[in-house]
Amino acid sequence: MTALTTNIQYIKGIGEARAKSLQKLGITDLRGLISYFPRAYEDRREYRRIADLVPGENACVRAVIASEPKLSHIRRGLDLVKLRVVDESAALDLTYFNQSYLKNAFRLGEEYVFYGKAEGNLLKKQMTNPLFEREGANQITGRIMPVYPLTAGVSQSLLQKSVRQGLDACADELSDILPEDVRQAHRLCHIRYAYENVHFPADDEALSVARRRLVFEELYLLTLGLRLLRERRDAAAGQKCENVSLAPFYAALPFTLTGAQTRAAEDCARDMASERAMNRLVQGDVGSGKTMVAAAAVWFAAQSGLQSALMAPTEILAEQHYQTLAPLLEGLGVRCALLTAATTAKTRRSILAQLAAGEIALAIGTHALLSPDVRYQKLGLVVTDEQHRFGVDQRAALSAKGENPHLLVMSATPIPRTLALMIYGDLDVSLIDELPPGRQKIDTFAVNSTYHKRIYDFLRKQVAEGRQAYVICPMVGENDELPDERKAVAAYAEKLQKEVFPDLTVAPIHGRLKPKEKDAVMRDFSEGKIDILVSTTVVEVGVDVPNATVMLIENAECFGLSQLHQLRGRVGRGQHKSYCILVSDSKGEDTKQRLAVMTKTNNGFTIAEEDLKLRGPGDFFGSRQHGLPSLRVADLTCDMELLHESRAAAEQLIAADPALAAHPALRGRIRELFELNAGAMN
Repeated sequence: MTALTTNIQYIKGIGEARAKSLQKLGITDLRGLISYFPRAYEDRREYRRIADLVPGENACVRAVIASEPKLSHIRRGLDLVKLRVVDESAALDLTYFNQSYLKNAFRLGEEYVFYGKAEGNLLKKQMTNPLFEREGANQITGRIMPVYPLTAGVSQSLLQKSVRQGLDACADELSDILPEDVRQAHRLCHIRYAYENVHFPADDEALSVARRRLVFEELYLLTLGLRLLRERRDAAAGQKCENVSLAPFYAALPFTLTGAQTRAAEDCARDMASERAMNRLVQGDVGSGKTMVAAAAVWFAAQSGLQSALMAPTEILAEQHYQTLAPLLEGLGVRCALLTAATTAKTRRSILAQLAAGEIALAIGTHALLSPDVRYQKLGLVVTDEQHRFGVDQRAALSAKGENPHLLVMSATPIPRTLALMIYGDLDVSLIDELPPGRQKIDTFAVNSTYHKRIYDFLRKQVAEGRQAYVICPMVGENDELPDERKAVAAYAEKLQKEVFPDLTVAPIHGRLKPKEKDAVMRDFSEGKIDILVSTTVVEVGVDVPNATVMLIENAECFGLSQLHQLRGRVGRGQHKSYCILVSDSKGEDTKQRLAVMTKTNNGFTIAEEDLKLRGPGDFFGSRQHGLPSLRVADLTCDMELLHESRAAAEQLIAADPALAAHPALRGRIRELFELNAGAMN
């Protein structure tokens, strides 16, 4: 065991109690501790005179204790320590809550340094609970201090002290895994310097140098890992299909595919007829026709006697796929079956027997397809819809039901090409970047809440014409606490029902409903039994409701552009003119800029690029389930140059040493990074 894999509780100065707190942040060993990077920094090097303090701003002041600290017991559970400090310019009143021991911590007439948020006004300056230390100590002031992401029971102070102990404990252990020639060619500092200065920077330049080294290494390892995965996957033999023409499939369609759809279908056919297993992502905007590409792949597999399985995230979406695909494919001799939790026991037994005998060529379903009793005679193709809703493990569990089956992933989340390279680096990507003819442009408006009456009148008019509407209610909590989405959505739905639309049917839907309850509400909405559906973003990936023509999004500033675009894509699916209304009272310039982008374009890829520029990569998926190591330091908005530099260096190394045989330390580190995911990503 190396020092880096040591359990943190055995690190000097940490111990069992502190280790338990750190485990809440996922930190269990020394490497995890020193790799828990700051999310921001506070510059505590500049000292201000008390008279120059600006209310609301953090600042350091040097001041002398001018009054004896006074302890007051206000009530049970609330003690105050108050004192006054002065410098040559003015006086500053300090208040400490529930820290009674501080009554004896300060000595009259001695100088201390205080750091905190200035309060009060021009005449009376105040600070509450400021940090302090003796002049010249420079432990928490007079330097750049790291600010870490926290959780309940873990303070900045605890993390700062723990990381300091961790860095001291592994001073001699941190070895450079980057090849020396790479490090020198790209002007990168040593790893020890990088870790020390990313946590406790000596100055701005040291922080910049440290961060550059860590970003390069992170992107370099990710690129190498993805290349090794791809090499391994390329070496794995797939179930080779007959290279038949797709012409009979195209001829059976009641419409002509777009050029982009045809290209994606041909990509799939070429992969499946090759010697290796297909691992392809078909990425297209909402309504771009990805399902037809999947249908082409299913038909192609069936021509070689291979069965396919299509897994959708919800029962109602699985049903919708079945209703779309079964009439088309069965007309071409490809038998289909729907398998969900709602399938009756008798029907289920019949389907399972036919799947095992190879009589059914396509099984469409939800997680029910993963049940142990579902067996295929010859599973050759696995299709997953809205991949980010499925963990890699689920994808792997379905793939395990066949012998290295081909994998097709469909995603309607447009992400920039550069980000796709990082996130789906182990998959080949087909982009469907044109919409089928007849698909409507959705008129989008960004307004403030003074428009509510007009908006509600417009909703009523739409419903009177036989249409339906979505109202999205974001999760807005107070003091950064997570709100109860159930209450928020239910309360808004009730308000609309009672005060605004008493004569219409308004219903709530949210993520805390059981899957069956969610499906029941969505089914009622799709059947026209609900006029207005009040929802969280749970409808972002959902069933087609061609009759829904209005998407009203409250507090639109709470969402990223890509998510707003996904939500907007829930309307405009029928022949009726559709609208998206974004309501926001935010005065922020960047919010105005983001919402303006939505009103100008319906192109998901343009929007995704803008999103990347405006807010950074963040998490385009709501939750990272794609199975790749997450980026800890790199930010693809400002590190694109380093991404290209590190990728070029990684490609060079792979070309010279494909299996990294001459770089065992590098190979070991990559295996550590990918070990949870590699088996599932073939």
